[in-house]
Amino acid sequence: MNRFHGKRAVVLGGAGFLGSHLCERLLADGASEVISVDNFITGDERNLAGLRMNKRFVSLHHDITEPFSFNGPVDFVFNMASPASPIDYAQLPIETLRVGSLGTENGLRLAQQKGAVFLQASTSEIYGDPLVHPQREDYWGNVNSVGPRSCYDEAKRYGEAIVAAYRRVHRVRTRIVRIFNTYGPRMRLNDGRVVPAFVGQALRGEDFTIFGDGSQTRSFCYVSDLIDGIVRLALSDVEEPVNIGNPREMTILQFAEAVREAMGGESRITFKPLPKDDPKQRQPDITRARTLLGWEPRVRLEDGLRETISYFRSVAERPSPTRQSETLADAGPSL
Repeated sequence: MNRFHGKRAVVLGGAGFLGSHLCERLLADGASEVISVDNFITGDERNLAGLRMNKRFVSLHHDITEPFSFNGPVDFVFNMASPASPIDYAQLPIETLRVGSLGTENGLRLAQQKGAVFLQASTSEIYGDPLVHPQREDYWGNVNSVGPRSCYDEAKRYGEAIVAAYRRVHRVRTRIVRIFNTYGPRMRLNDGRVVPAFVGQALRGEDFTIFGDGSQTRSFCYVSDLIDGIVRLALSDVEEPVNIGNPREMTILQFAEAVREAMGGESRITFKPLPKDDPKQRQPDITRARTLLGWEPRVRLEDGLRETISYFRSVAERPSPTRQSETLADAGPSL
């Protein structure tokens, strides 16, 4: 797994939750340079704080829906850019659609120009509210194209389609990872997803809020496992989509109990109506990842929750970020 040695990688959305962890992993695996490109709509400068002193890391402030390019070689382009939580894409529906369409194609054009591998971060949301369980990569999904979640679902579905088109027409070497629920340090407490929601409520001494009756299921993959799957896929020759997630399925009620136990608190549980088009079941079939990549998750939920809770406890103590990223114009011709 040291095949990034001497390679130059561009991470679109590199200041986000997953993007920042990927930047770290690429540098740890010997990449000659890692360039993060982010407009910081949902990404955070603080996620990159640990990389600032690394001379092989560059952070650029740029909206990838606008054209961009770099001088010199590029070996990998990782497209991790998109609002990814229900709160984000409810507030930014057009931005979500634009980054999933225009932003993805701009990344593909860079990969085409440079002869680079292009990895598209897709999502389990392309399966919609699934009628097949667990979800296999050959399932086409059950998606409401005009519903409140459609901006994200359809942006990701379009993203997969244009990636496949660039592979067929322009022979770009492409990879597609379908990411299932992932959690860990650097999530935002207010991003609306269930892990930070429950942990945030517990930290504030509030009751847990469950939407619906809590019988809907999810599976939770710790971020280091997810990033390992992405790295393995990027280094493989697998062109078809690959699910990466933890197949351990549990109800939201069970997950609330796990968080309550990890927090050592006495939070009660309250219920609210289930949002429209919220999926009832979500569990990956990871046969393809196991068979083709030799990957499966290793971090136990109890251990991952402990690390995540420790991170969230520290968040309130951190100072506000200061802008340290260059713009593409500032970066100069070396990029």
